[in-house]
Amino acid sequence: MPSARRARVGTLLQSALAELLLRDVKDPRIGMVTLTGVDVSPDLKHASVFVSVFGDAATRTRALAGLNSARSFLQAQVGRRLGLRFTPALRFEIDDSLDRVERVEQLLRGVDGEDPEPT
Repeated sequence: MPSARRARVGTLLQSALAELLLRDVKDPRIGMVTLTGVDVSPDLKHASVFVSVFGDAATRTRALAGLNSARSFLQAQVGRRLGLRFTPALRFEIDDSLDRVERVEQLLRGVDGEDPEPT
């Protein structure tokens, strides 16, 4: 269970990153990206940023490459905005939980007697 400080820093990071992606990052590869969560390490030096990308696998790969290329800019801006002593090193990861939810819903529809949609 994360400590209150880790949770608070994660929430602040997510909010600052969302605003930066919306207003300041102009990379066309980062299109339909949604930040779904931030997991901060116990020492607050690393943060895994989970993103959901609308589109196919190629679109996800391009968006992840765009986020990784903007990582140093984002990390510097987040550090300035939050005023932390140490800015966590950002690592972007695709959050595939929405795909898993959709797959479970398809399976449940199949159990209920409805025709499951093909995957």
